[in-house]
Amino acid sequence: MSRRPEHVAPPEIFYNESEAQKYTNNTRIIDIQVQMCERAIELLAIDPNDDAPQLILDIGCGSGLSGSVLEEQGHVWIGVDISQSMLDVAVEREVEGDLLLGDMGQGMPFKAGTFDGAVSISALQWLCNADKKSHNPPKRLHQFFSTLYSSLTRNARAVFQFYPETADQIELVTSQAMKAGFYGGIVVDYPNSAKAKKYFLVLMTGGVAKLPAALGTDESAAQIAYNRKQAEYAKKARGKPLKKSREWVLAKKERRRQQGEDTRKDSRFTARKRSGRF
Repeated sequence: MSRRPEHVAPPEIFYNESEAQKYTNNTRIIDIQVQMCERAIELLAIDPNDDAPQLILDIGCGSGLSGSVLEEQGHVWIGVDISQSMLDVAVEREVEGDLLLGDMGQGMPFKAGTFDGAVSISALQWLCNADKKSHNPPKRLHQFFSTLYSSLTRNARAVFQFYPETADQIELVTSQAMKAGFYGGIVVDYPNSAKAKKYFLVLMTGGVAKLPAALGTDESAAQIAYNRKQAEYAKKARGKPLKKSREWVLAKKERRRQQGEDTRKDSRFTARKRSGRF
């Protein structure tokens, strides 16, 4: 059995120039990538009556194969990847999306509410590994999910196709996503097929909603819903003001006053967002 890429080397090393070219020129890989991205876009559940192009973040965009699918469906996209070699191939392919070199585990460097959705194909599992002594997978996942949550609009979804190695990895990524504020869970397409089986982590920012139906089986057998801990996160968050909203800030200031801490007076400027120009 061949070793999984994430066990061979860190992604920025594994996807060197030769691997990047091989990955992009392999017709089988291209076909699979296109199919998985089309499915991820379907799971985003973009309003079919909204004719305006959506701004989508492609996480682990590689050489821009998924970006090309987004372009074909009329969307605008920005791609982030840790491999300079993969991004170089994307530039050679003259993709339309903007490209950014970055490490998912260090977070997404975008303003709040920037994106209408996010997709990621075959990238999330890399964050489950510690490639350096300084890497702590739970902390890196939480940093990633919390900054991603901030960068999405409040009715957006993020869909990750990934290859979990164990049930513990599924628990790890879903629990960190829920801690960051997301709702959602795992959708497993074709769960009874060794070759066609695919895992999708479907995350929502707008509150609890029914998970999309999986392909290849009935809904009940193909969806992994919240575990108990994730359900508790959802229950605690339900009905509370959004973090850093005016109501949230005022409540926090009142708690500080009750604790005897020095707290500034409330004013009409309390919790007002600063201009992005500063």
